[in-house]
Amino acid sequence: MTHTASLRETTLTKSTKRIELQCTYCDWVGSYDSPLNACPKCGENILRARYDLAALRRSGWVDKIMAREAGLWRYHELLPIYDTQNIVTMGEGGTPLLHARNLGMLLGLRNLYIKDERQGPTASFKDRQASVAISVMRERGIREAVVASTGNVAIAYAAFAARAGIKLWAFLTSMVPGEKMREAALYGGEVIKVTGTYDHTKVVANGFAKQRGLYVDRGIKSIAAVESMKTMAFEIAQQLGWRAPDWFIQAVSGGMGPIGVAKGFEELMELGLADKIPALGVIQSAGCAPMVRAFKNGRTVATPVENPQTVIATLSTGDPGRAYEQLNNLIITHGGTMEEATDEEAFNALRLVARTEGLSVEPATAVAFAGLIKLARRGIIKPDQLVIVNCSGHTFPVEKQILGDQFARSVDVSAQSGRISLPAEGLLSALEQMETTARRVVVIEDNTDAGRLIERILKVQGNYEVYLANGGAEGVVMVERVKPDVIITDLMMPDIDGFSVIDALKADPNTAHIPIIVLTAKELTVHERMRLNGQIERLLQKGSFMDEDLLQSIVKALG
Repeated sequence: MTHTASLRETTLTKSTKRIELQCTYCDWVGSYDSPLNACPKCGENILRARYDLAALRRSGWVDKIMAREAGLWRYHELLPIYDTQNIVTMGEGGTPLLHARNLGMLLGLRNLYIKDERQGPTASFKDRQASVAISVMRERGIREAVVASTGNVAIAYAAFAARAGIKLWAFLTSMVPGEKMREAALYGGEVIKVTGTYDHTKVVANGFAKQRGLYVDRGIKSIAAVESMKTMAFEIAQQLGWRAPDWFIQAVSGGMGPIGVAKGFEELMELGLADKIPALGVIQSAGCAPMVRAFKNGRTVATPVENPQTVIATLSTGDPGRAYEQLNNLIITHGGTMEEATDEEAFNALRLVARTEGLSVEPATAVAFAGLIKLARRGIIKPDQLVIVNCSGHTFPVEKQILGDQFARSVDVSAQSGRISLPAEGLLSALEQMETTARRVVVIEDNTDAGRLIERILKVQGNYEVYLANGGAEGVVMVERVKPDVIITDLMMPDIDGFSVIDALKADPNTAHIPIIVLTAKELTVHERMRLNGQIERLLQKGSFMDEDLLQSIVKALG
């Protein structure tokens, strides 16, 4: 059965599906049939859709969705559309949940998963939003619409609008890379570049829509947009065997994703399909972090950032409005935190994810991973907790910002014959200048998989003879037996911790001279750093060191 056919067989009409609107501020409840931009009772402009969950539970909904093809619209009973004939779809949703074993080992998180939203039609999680929003427009007979965007929304909306035959005006801030603007234009969208911030761009877009009498997508204030994000929660719960994770981590600009995901888990709880709403890890770019700063200062209202200082345009919403209040309330009620990450930290995390998990992610996703690293180091996220990170999109077209123009080396062989001499990589060249005999390295790590990962890094990049010791006690014995040239040790081990290992080795005249490199996922206290002072060659944080960092430390230690 095709996806289209399965939808047609379950077509709903207004007489069989009830959707209500609920004010997020007061107790007003009304019908979804008549479009409203604000509560008629108090004027609040963020409303929620409400469904008859009790009736849905009695209907055997779980069995129905399990029989349908994977994808966002398998959950159509909980989306704000009456007739499935109006659905505009390109196979969005149904994205994989990847177990990030290598990155998890570095961070000490055994149950780290990535929701890979790069797999959508336009390669971002905004495909969910576009599919639901454009479907609602089609159902309501809208033929021309306006949207303001920092990139991904414009691309997704332009693609789905083209499929629905809807003319789209996309207003983008001038910070958006030209490649993203061209992609939106490729789908037939009318692209207007606004020189100013994203908040300025929204004002211009709203003014244009008002002047021409056009429908304007309201982002987080749109019922369709927030409802679309619930489907990530539905999929995650289903992929985990109908349970909720302990954490959901996402980098945010306006905050729509986590708000929608939390609503999805709330509905699953009412349906008896989840036992909790996960703690939310809300991460922002340090150059535009109004929500994080308000949260850390204990404020209930976020002060807007008038001039964002980040190259990550997709995270440049300076004024989050009431979204911050909603997220703050969710964290107070269900747990979680807010954190910021600099552009540099994000780009380092981007490389780390690519090199450990083979995933090329956009900078906004990298901000989420940079925040995750901080939360893991501080012990806010516990080793045994189940963590989901929203991989919100692909890296194109920002590789140039990260890699620069010199990401490859050129070899001109047009005028040469015979043996070709390849350019030597800086680090490997330095290693080649050392003695050609293998250098012995003892790796002391109680996590066997993590130890093997370090061994793999060393053997791929250099001529090293690696000995793995499973824990501190075994490590001390192995060092005394092997007499290595370098020791690499973790700090947090159950039998004898790394501090005690270092003390023992430095107290033994036969091993005191051997340089020690410490790898740890723990954020050390001042006292702990003082304890290591003068005892070790270098301290590297798991989750942030690159292969080159480790090798440079070894080269330096070998002298």
